[in-house]
Amino acid sequence: MPNSVHCQMTMKSFILLALLLSSVHKTTAAGSAAHRCFCQVTGNLDDCACDVETIDSFNNKEIFPKLQKLLSSDYFRFYKVNLNNPCPFWTDHSQCGLKYCAVKPCTEGEVPEGLKSSSYKYSEAAGQDIEECEKAEKLGAVNGSLSDETRQALQEWKKHDDESDRFCMLDDEDSPESQYVDLLLNPERFTGYRGPEAWRIWNSIYEENCFKPYSVKRPLNPLASNSGDDGQGFYHWLEGLCVEKRAFFRLISGLHASINIHLSARYLLDENWFELKWGHNVSEFQLRFDEELTEGEGPKRLRNLYFLYLIELRALAKILPYFERPTFHLYTGQPTEDNENKNLLLELLHVAKSFPLHFDETALFAGNKKEAMKLKEDFKLTFKNISRIMDCVECFKCRLWGKLQTQGLGTALKILFSERQIEAMPNTSNTNPSFQLSRQEIVSLFNAFGRISTSVRELENFRSLLSNLKQ
Repeated sequence: MPNSVHCQMTMKSFILLALLLSSVHKTTAAGSAAHRCFCQVTGNLDDCACDVETIDSFNNKEIFPKLQKLLSSDYFRFYKVNLNNPCPFWTDHSQCGLKYCAVKPCTEGEVPEGLKSSSYKYSEAAGQDIEECEKAEKLGAVNGSLSDETRQALQEWKKHDDESDRFCMLDDEDSPESQYVDLLLNPERFTGYRGPEAWRIWNSIYEENCFKPYSVKRPLNPLASNSGDDGQGFYHWLEGLCVEKRAFFRLISGLHASINIHLSARYLLDENWFELKWGHNVSEFQLRFDEELTEGEGPKRLRNLYFLYLIELRALAKILPYFERPTFHLYTGQPTEDNENKNLLLELLHVAKSFPLHFDETALFAGNKKEAMKLKEDFKLTFKNISRIMDCVECFKCRLWGKLQTQGLGTALKILFSERQIEAMPNTSNTNPSFQLSRQEIVSLFNAFGRISTSVRELENFRSLLSNLKQ
């Protein structure tokens, strides 16, 4: 064989070998990219009898499609919120000047007539309440003889009773500062709000409102000096907590993870004169969840997302009797659509109830009765404080979705720990129900779960994108 031919064949073999090795390297790199984010996001969850794979399948096939359809309806897309509440904790509070931080409120004509507070006709039960009040006035009820001071005191007592059942702060819907926002036109996505201002919000939540002593150093805290702790001390402390406080931290971590998934999935990829291109930013997702880039924290955060999902799913299953009442309506003033949406709502809740591995909330606050009551009250007050921190978020769009999601989770917790009141509903009157939800609580409950459900669905997209990643 001539040397030139031999050299040509050797060169071809070398090139083929190089291409093969390059292909293997790319495949391995792509596989490892997905592996580093999701290797620990599998199997059974801590403190639960459920596994990740069951949740993925149930959410993506059964829950997500129905929930998205429901949330696009008028009753659930219009949310009344006060984005002008002052920050109760910091005086050096400013507003975000980034254009994507802005929220566009609804005009008067864009809100369905049935939703406006002036119509006061959220349901048939509300109409019956009005009739009862009118009859009482005609009969010269005792209230008519009360002084203004006494009447005001009674209103304050009622307000206190309502708030005592809640795990979060709700905006005053009658305030002139409160406005309706169309959630579909103001989606949660990356706005550019980041850095020390955003870190201060999460730092306040984790450091001051998760039952953690200052001596325990949280891993990857951007506002703390490097203590040299690899996180082992923190997780040793966390595992030593009672199940309730451990659950509290995991709920907050899961909420934080969910928000980060949304920001990575709806990221501004390109901006020009003709269009804005929003989509999945794989690099951003890796920065937040890759095992190596987050020193092992990323997969733990994703597992906490699934824990949060189970908590909110359980709340939906338990609240079914409340919405099954014939007197309850998703009233917007459009009878045909309202009836269809209530049927869709009930269908969704029956699906939620059918989940085979629900979280068992009876394991929480189950010890000594006096100690359990004290712990539950601490739990409630701490979460209320977190909901107040949302008024310190400088980005208005982030504030909108932060308030909605903390209110939604707070409503889920209220449901989970009001079992007796919910069970007693059939035996109570419409004018004095044993359990009640405001429209603000209902809208935030389902939209918050919609965000968690979307996050779980987006993880499937990121798994696919990372598996196909060329490095």
